[in-house]
Amino acid sequence: MQNKKTWKKLAGWAGVLLFWLLVWQLAYRAVGRDLLLASPLAVFQRIVELGATAEFWRIIGTSFFRIMAGFLLGLVVGSLLGAITFRSRAIYRLVQLPMSIVKATPVASFVILALIWISGKNLSTFISFLMVAPMVWSNVDQGLRSADPQLLEAAHLYRLSRWQTVRAVYIPAVLPYFLSVCRVAMGFAWKSGIAGEVIAIPKDAIGTQLYDAKVYLQTTDLFAWTVVIVILSVVIEKTLTLIVQTIARRWGGAE
Repeated sequence: MQNKKTWKKLAGWAGVLLFWLLVWQLAYRAVGRDLLLASPLAVFQRIVELGATAEFWRIIGTSFFRIMAGFLLGLVVGSLLGAITFRSRAIYRLVQLPMSIVKATPVASFVILALIWISGKNLSTFISFLMVAPMVWSNVDQGLRSADPQLLEAAHLYRLSRWQTVRAVYIPAVLPYFLSVCRVAMGFAWKSGIAGEVIAIPKDAIGTQLYDAKVYLQTTDLFAWTVVIVILSVVIEKTLTLIVQTIARRWGGAE
């Protein structure tokens, strides 16, 4: 029964994909100019050609590790800030303003400003970090504040140590918030990191390939790299979701 449901779900997604590929093909025929819109077949063939080269995988790996470094750094810094501001309202007020400014400012503005101080190859890491840290900080702080007062009182009555209280009360309270923001933050980190690469144009970067394709009017390459970005985004999100679900089950089923 479970296999049948899985196959039915996959068939449904395949139908949706085929529908939009058909729409794309019809739009290509209506436009009739490869310079303006590449055909799905041409894009697929170009992706296969790119995938057969070592340079393609080097570019993907370089962009992935740069962006992932910013994402992980944002998780660590955001979590630490959340723990600190939870303990002190004065520090919370100090941190809240810059975090709100970061959330409200367009990514392009930070990219242009950051280029003054940061080299192009490190820009995607910094931008990803900048997008992730405020989101994680907000959720971790909120999660810690949602800890059950009765459980905290019970921990005090039973004279649990600080670490035991953290493990028994605070971690279960903050975990759903933390895991939820991880999935959202990864998407923001990926998109903002690629956007940073398009502007900074570092060596061996997906964003640089997009920029070059646009400058040299290589429409097929532009669409091919865009499809690659979407596929990678889906794969990363699904992988992270599996990791999140595993951690959630490990800590008692928090989702």
